Amino acid sequence: MLKVLIVDDQPAVCAALQLLFEVHGLPSLAVHGPAEALELVATEDVGAVVQDMNFTQENTSGEEGVRLFRAIKKLDPDLPIVLLTAWSSLETAVQLVKEGASDYMAKPWDDQKLARTVENLVRMRALQQENTRIRAQSLRMRRTLAARYDLRGLVYASEQMHNVVSLAVTVAGSDAPILVTGPNGSGKELLAEIIQANSRRKDGPFIKVNAGALPDELLEAELFGAEAGAFTGSTKTRVGRFEAAHGGTLFLDEIGNLSGAGQAKLLRVLQTGEFERLGSSGTRRADVRVVSATNADLPRAIAAGRFREDLFFRLNVIELHVPPLAERPDDILPLAEHFLERLPGQDGAPPARLDEGARAALVQHEWPGNVRELQNRIHRAKLTSVGGAITAEHLGLPAAGSAPAAPGRTTGPRAVLGAAAGSTPAAPVAAPAGPADPERAAVEEALLKAGGVVSRAAAEMGLSRQALYRRMERVGIVLERRPKV
Repeated sequence: MLKVLIVDDQPAVCAALQLLFEVHGLPSLAVHGPAEALELVATEDVGAVVQDMNFTQENTSGEEGVRLFRAIKKLDPDLPIVLLTAWSSLETAVQLVKEGASDYMAKPWDDQKLARTVENLVRMRALQQENTRIRAQSLRMRRTLAARYDLRGLVYASEQMHNVVSLAVTVAGSDAPILVTGPNGSGKELLAEIIQANSRRKDGPFIKVNAGALPDELLEAELFGAEAGAFTGSTKTRVGRFEAAHGGTLFLDEIGNLSGAGQAKLLRVLQTGEFERLGSSGTRRADVRVVSATNADLPRAIAAGRFREDLFFRLNVIELHVPPLAERPDDILPLAEHFLERLPGQDGAPPARLDEGARAALVQHEWPGNVRELQNRIHRAKLTSVGGAITAEHLGLPAAGSAPAAPGRTTGPRAVLGAAAGSTPAAPVAAPAGPADPERAAVEEALLKAGGVVSRAAAEMGLSRQALYRRMERVGIVLERRPKV
């Protein structure tokens, strides 16, 4: 369990603080000087530090506290530190808050406020450590998967995509038909390529067909082939896509848009593995693994009579769903950096980079066009930016915090609380500080519970109003006033 480290040269102060934290269920350690404190920070599981600003009677300038604070931050930049200060050191404490101190309190302190503050800091520290552990574990799993399988250059960081890719490579070795679902531009075709690349058919052909774009009069010839003279203008034998994919994989995209006649013809070849070229009575066979994809809701299409249920079950032995980009925000910046590196820019232009405003805008955007839209916006930005710095304007996106939240979305990359202008509550809009930032999540939760009233949220967290404002600024939460309706 994480401990509170108390650093004060007065034994009575240490004893009082240890008793206070014990009453609130917080284990603590107490030392009287900087050297002992730094040793414990390096060796113990410390969740927060409560430190005095002076450790010798002859020194009242606060410089000893400044040196200790900076030494702790050098050892552990993320460790929360609360400063206990006399009024003579107040200005110094304010400066250290700007350098990353979590809060400061003047002596004599308010027991309840100090206990709540430290309790929240320890809880956030524990969440940060757990988040770091999970991210490290996720990174190891992704690296292991990439080393073992051919992922065709797929870039992702989210757990959602890791689960989809893991299932894809697991089932790739079978010949079972696979249906890949998901919105347009989310990466369904690349997932089909990963399945092919990790199957026993990896050295065979990979044939792609936009099934939904085939008119009925061309469908049969396109899929199954045609003999010379089979139709007007046909002067030579045409090999169909099933025959061309023999020994490999046939990828049928937009399968949900296939006509009723096309569905019937496809079902027959999937059931028997046999087909005839147009204009021929000779039966042919093709050893083909079928992977299909759609952005349509096929069960709903079946209920409406637009898609055959028997064909659905033939295609959907295994279903892989690619979530929209908005549901996997961890992937946005890695993909953006990948496209930034790979896509061409202006000839002779310096290397492009995303500034902080651009990164914030990317995470805030809802991405209705998914990965394809992201690629397009990065390409546009590389062509229009000057001097290597890409801004939100170059991406064609509003600055972070300027657009309203999507309905029902109050946490994650940004959060909005409705508040009327002229009323006390204000609406926090958070610029991204990472999709799983526990400190930001704690602040958002407190503000939501308090209805946007900063003073009430600060009291709940055991902070002063000014301290909460500073924390909001640090994690990227700004205030948005809304007119009364």
